[in-house]
Amino acid sequence: MQGKIVKGIAGFYYVHVSGSGVYECKAKGIFRKDRVKPLVGDNVEMDLLDETEKTGNIIRLLPRASQLIRPAVANVDQALVIFAITHPQPNFNLLDRFLIMMGQQNLPCIICLNKQDLDQEGAGQEYAHIYNACGYRTFIVSAAEKQGIERLREQLRGRTTTVAGPSGVGKSSLVNCLQPGTVMETGEISEKIQRGRHTTRHSELIALEENTYILDTPGFSSLGLFDLEKEQLASYYPEFGYYEADCRFSGCSHTAEPQCGVKQALEQGRISRLRYDNYCQLYRELKDKKPVYR
Repeated sequence: MQGKIVKGIAGFYYVHVSGSGVYECKAKGIFRKDRVKPLVGDNVEMDLLDETEKTGNIIRLLPRASQLIRPAVANVDQALVIFAITHPQPNFNLLDRFLIMMGQQNLPCIICLNKQDLDQEGAGQEYAHIYNACGYRTFIVSAAEKQGIERLREQLRGRTTTVAGPSGVGKSSLVNCLQPGTVMETGEISEKIQRGRHTTRHSELIALEENTYILDTPGFSSLGLFDLEKEQLASYYPEFGYYEADCRFSGCSHTAEPQCGVKQALEQGRISRLRYDNYCQLYRELKDKKPVYR
């Protein structure tokens, strides 16, 4: 019998078999011997122990199409990065960090801007315009009012999608909208700090429909850039690529050099000031980081 691991807790793996349900399984000792750990998202073969109790043993991992480091999950096709338009106010530096992290793992990204129902000033349209212009598919939704959900659902169909974003932006509420039969715990926003409580405590794949899964992960309030040098950062800002040929110096950092095509495009309004300022902040962070000796 074959299925997909949708959750792993305390040595037990929960395997979803299409048309049959979810089975509680243990992994055979051969995995420990080979130092291979099953991951959420793995497609597996299992021996059935008890159909009534829905128990079995995982006997083989099928080949992985992909493997992410953070979150640790296999066979993901794309990332859905969720931020709120307001309540809490979006941290675009953190959003760019998520996009870079997913880009490092060669994972296409969709941006979802939630809480359209609270957007009295239309800021969501402005934010969407900035990131659409950078090549990211951006959707404006309201989980509370179920607005924009069907358009988003179409982008997920037939794929396994990991959800990322900080706490309090409505990730679990949005997943509840996408799968009415699944009720996930949601959290209130702290009035004092305008951040949400972490309501997702482990990574779990949820079957939305046949061959369509979504992975809800614990929220992040901060995010470091891993294994990235400052010279590589510009490649994760795709809008810069149109103007780098106009830079006077090869290897231009787009920060302090004269006759920089990127800075010229910035002054002409062809590159977002918000995105450029985030780039400069991240560039300084990478420039100042201490080298790691191994």
